[in-house]
Amino acid sequence: MVNSAMNQLQQQPTQQHQQQPLMGPMTNSVAQQLLAMSSNPMPQQQLMGPKTNPMLSSMTNPMHASRQHEMMTPMHSQMKQLMNSGERNSAFSASDDNVIMRQVIDTHLPDGTDFDVKPLVHIVEEILRYATINATPDIDSTSMVAHTDVGKLEGKSYQTNASLTDAQQIHAHQTNAVLILNSLAHIIDKLACEMAFKCLSGGDGHTTAISLFHDVGNFHWDAKLALILAAFALNYGEFWLLAQIYSTNQLAKSMAILRQVPTIMEHSAPLKPRFDALNKLIHSVLELTRLILKFKDIPSTYVGADVPAMARALNTIPTAVYWNVRGIIACAAQISSLTSMGHEYGISSSEMQSWELSSLILKINHLLEFLKKQLEECNRVIGDKKEADFRNSFNQLFETIHIDNMKILKILLNSNDDPLPLFDGAIKKRVGLEVLRKRNVLLLISGLDMSRDELSILEQIYSESRVQGSRMDALYEVVWVPIVDPYIEYTEAMDIQFEDMKNGMPWYSVYHPSNVNRAVKKSIGDRWHFRSKPILVVLDPQGRELSPNAIHMMWIWGSTAFPFTTTREEALWSQETWRLELLVSGMDPTILNWIREDKYIFLYGGDDIEWIRKFTSSARAMATAARIPLEMAYVGKSKKRENVRRAIAAINVEKHSYCWQDTTLVWFFWTRIESMLFSKIQLRRADDQDLIMLQIKKLLSYDKDGSWAMLCKGSQVLTNGHGSTMTQTPVDFDLWKEHIPTKGFDLSFKDYHDKLHVAANNCSRFEFPIASGRIPENMHCPECHRRMEKYIAFLCCHDQTGLLEPY
Repeated sequence: MVNSAMNQLQQQPTQQHQQQPLMGPMTNSVAQQLLAMSSNPMPQQQLMGPKTNPMLSSMTNPMHASRQHEMMTPMHSQMKQLMNSGERNSAFSASDDNVIMRQVIDTHLPDGTDFDVKPLVHIVEEILRYATINATPDIDSTSMVAHTDVGKLEGKSYQTNASLTDAQQIHAHQTNAVLILNSLAHIIDKLACEMAFKCLSGGDGHTTAISLFHDVGNFHWDAKLALILAAFALNYGEFWLLAQIYSTNQLAKSMAILRQVPTIMEHSAPLKPRFDALNKLIHSVLELTRLILKFKDIPSTYVGADVPAMARALNTIPTAVYWNVRGIIACAAQISSLTSMGHEYGISSSEMQSWELSSLILKINHLLEFLKKQLEECNRVIGDKKEADFRNSFNQLFETIHIDNMKILKILLNSNDDPLPLFDGAIKKRVGLEVLRKRNVLLLISGLDMSRDELSILEQIYSESRVQGSRMDALYEVVWVPIVDPYIEYTEAMDIQFEDMKNGMPWYSVYHPSNVNRAVKKSIGDRWHFRSKPILVVLDPQGRELSPNAIHMMWIWGSTAFPFTTTREEALWSQETWRLELLVSGMDPTILNWIREDKYIFLYGGDDIEWIRKFTSSARAMATAARIPLEMAYVGKSKKRENVRRAIAAINVEKHSYCWQDTTLVWFFWTRIESMLFSKIQLRRADDQDLIMLQIKKLLSYDKDGSWAMLCKGSQVLTNGHGSTMTQTPVDFDLWKEHIPTKGFDLSFKDYHDKLHVAANNCSRFEFPIASGRIPENMHCPECHRRMEKYIAFLCCHDQTGLLEPY
């Protein structure tokens, strides 16, 4: 039907061309205004023709563009400037656009007819993919180079099922399109004939568009566009099919001669600007079409017409459909003009026609960018709402009884449905989630900047548990869950850092950070208060949460704390007392030997070398005078690693006391002390009736203030205090030694120090940076027991390799 109609219409151009006046029906309103302003304007009827609407900016009549081009060329730059000015200033509010859109809206009379346009658009894309050509000639040939693979430029179209192959998807789309075409083929055929006729008979772009809109008035906007685009593809594809096979198919060759295809192909080089513009316009039309269709896929449950971005898009889509149809008509007119008037016309009018296509490209791209922004905003709203729904339902996962832990682990560790989402650090291979089925799982959740100190201590504890044999092996598995900030770009440097950490761990790891999506990351932050400091979430074989963060238990008691439940944590604390072994645990055999020998022991810390010299010398002098066995151990400071290293070096050289040579032990000492504080807070045992909690708070507060010291007798902690009072007490030994015969050394030292401590009235302070996750609502002073004031502080210790990352 289309072929016969086109063959009949090809006979009309020559006759029509002979009967028209010099310019023919000229329909570009900007051109009319420019010609009317010239010194010798032609009669208006002769310039405009009987069907011209001066309010509409339309494409040049392809039948007469050759002569019009001759008349317009001297004013080309002025005309282009005016058109560009109009494009910039009339995006959605210019009077011409308002008039145009009122006429378009009048044709819109939907009757509820609806269908899925994607299969049809996919077929159209396939046609244009193979029909759109590259207009650059071969070096050794004057013929047109083979078609451009627009599919590579445009990307895959509407892949509805990622598990299907490309061939299966194409077959599925074709099958769906065949079903749709059973009821729509006659409409597409009618639109194709009408478009061809209008282009050949001199109809202007706007009039043709309105006529086509009347034909599809009962459809929705996406269907209107799809049907008109399909009609264009039918004619356009037929032309290029002839161009591609006429040299090898006799039937195609005869038909191609009637269409002047061989001649056009032989003179393709001068037509390159026009073909380049045509290809760009088709590209823009397809992009805008795809974008319009995406708005139909937006779920109304998340984004309704009341969402501003969606409202703006719905108001703009009719305009976008109209200008896309105008672009389609312009493309059709280009091919029609070539086949009806020949390559000579195409070459002579190439510059003007290319510029007119470029004007439409600008208009369509302007709409494209506007709608892209609205779609991005709509997708953001959808993402936020889906994320909120997920975060709200996340807690319910742990309140539901499950057969095993697979459902929860899949949500947490495998958002991408990866068949092998884990990496086994023991065998250095990828594995599936099945290795964790019905096992106790410890989720080690951290960023990519987990310190080597933390990793080395964790590895030591993990290895010790495995050495105990199959009993401990069967108890738990550790899985590292890397959390990358969802709002920053994942770089190659970050990936290298991740791979280094993953390959250095002996336990399981998530194979890639992308396996943990943004909603899961935020839910982890909501439920378990993860910020940046590592946490250790414990799940039982059914996926139930045993502990929101067992990292503190791991630091304090190691694998002894298994199964790392809150109940186990409370039981361990119930067995503890404030003693030196709690602080040093099994970290140092030397100190444990001193304890067994019931010696007097000074633990001291800080980074002031002068204070260290004064304190150690005065303490030794006191011990000699009092004739007591005294040992001293330097335990550093919770931060400022470089200062601690310098202090250790000075202590070693000057032989002030015993100290740990490995700063990892210093880090672990302070990590355990802080873990005790956080463990108590997590258990809601951070009250002043708890002696251990009170002493821990004192020790941490002294560390923040500077230097400090703690005096012990064997396992018993006698007293601890600020550096100033703990130094002054040995210095003043002669003032209180007289009480030793009656009170004993222990009580005499403590009483004198306590008097100095009260007189000093030093302030207490604690720091709970945001990264710690759990921050207590209030704290009581370990000295006066009053509620402490809360401040906001910004600190920078200039310590890039600090012992503890800031909380």
